[in-house]
Amino acid sequence: MQDKIILGIETSCDETSAAVLAGDRLLSNIISSQIEIHRRFGGVVPEIASRNHLTAILPVIDEALGAAGIHRSDVNAVAVTYGAGLVGALLIGVSAAKALAYSLGVPLYAVNHIEAHIAANYLADPELKPPFLAVVASGGHTGIVRVDGRNKFTLLGTTTDDAIGEAFDKVARALDLPYPGGPEIDRLAREGSDRIEFVAKKKHKDYNLSYSGLKTAVVNYMHTAEQRGESVNKADVCASFQRTAVDMLVDTAMIAAKKTGVKRLVLAGGVAANSLLRSRLEEEGAKLGLRVSYPPMKLCTDNAAMICARARDMIAENAKPADLSLNAVSYLKISGD
Repeated sequence: MQDKIILGIETSCDETSAAVLAGDRLLSNIISSQIEIHRRFGGVVPEIASRNHLTAILPVIDEALGAAGIHRSDVNAVAVTYGAGLVGALLIGVSAAKALAYSLGVPLYAVNHIEAHIAANYLADPELKPPFLAVVASGGHTGIVRVDGRNKFTLLGTTTDDAIGEAFDKVARALDLPYPGGPEIDRLAREGSDRIEFVAKKKHKDYNLSYSGLKTAVVNYMHTAEQRGESVNKADVCASFQRTAVDMLVDTAMIAAKKTGVKRLVLAGGVAANSLLRSRLEEEGAKLGLRVSYPPMKLCTDNAAMICARARDMIAENAKPADLSLNAVSYLKISGD
């Protein structure tokens, strides 16, 4: 049977993306980023993000179809992120997807953004098979997920407050670093020493984590130095914060690996691009005989290719398509939770 051609759409935050997937072949993955627009504000402004998605969505879809060498009439299914994310931004993608699916007479699939980040690993490694653990690390989500099937997820633990990516962005703002903060901290950390001890709660019970205290510890350190008239070595602050934040997540992942006995671990989400997180997972994973892998950079950040990959697995197990009442959802956990 000919592979179904899936058109995927992603607008959960500040990237407008569309992609085309035919079976295992990724035909296109177009991403229009708003980073330069939001940089002047030090972070994503939801209303501005929504307006820019509205301007970009149709040109990005047309570019994805053109890059794939297909016409709209060739599309067999439309998939879209419906949550989690910024509601206004999500609504642009959901509205476009519903209109396309209706006009083309093809099924519409509502995709969970968190599950899609995990599915990006199947595009990076077609040989990847469950069971495995997924370490989800992004601006809005942090957690350890057990994957026992392409459509079977169990959330073992998550953050009780700030996500790891959110903590990176807040610390970056405290250090007056440009948006997005994660890459800037990663870059500066290479120039510094992790000599500063930031005390943070490591909630390993039930594999949960807390990043709010770590973020506050860094902010307090900065305020104390300012009140004393002392200069701050930003590179050392970045190195120390990053080491603590990463170790919290890696330690939790290793505990989960030991207790579950799973021998494969994948990384997912925007913070999967962090160099220290990748290296620490590989180092600690090797001690336990774990095979650790992660997607290439372009599949770590928000993108529509991962939406297609998740929809492909949903279609393979005859998931029920969404109807035209589909709405955006700001908060969403994995479906197995």
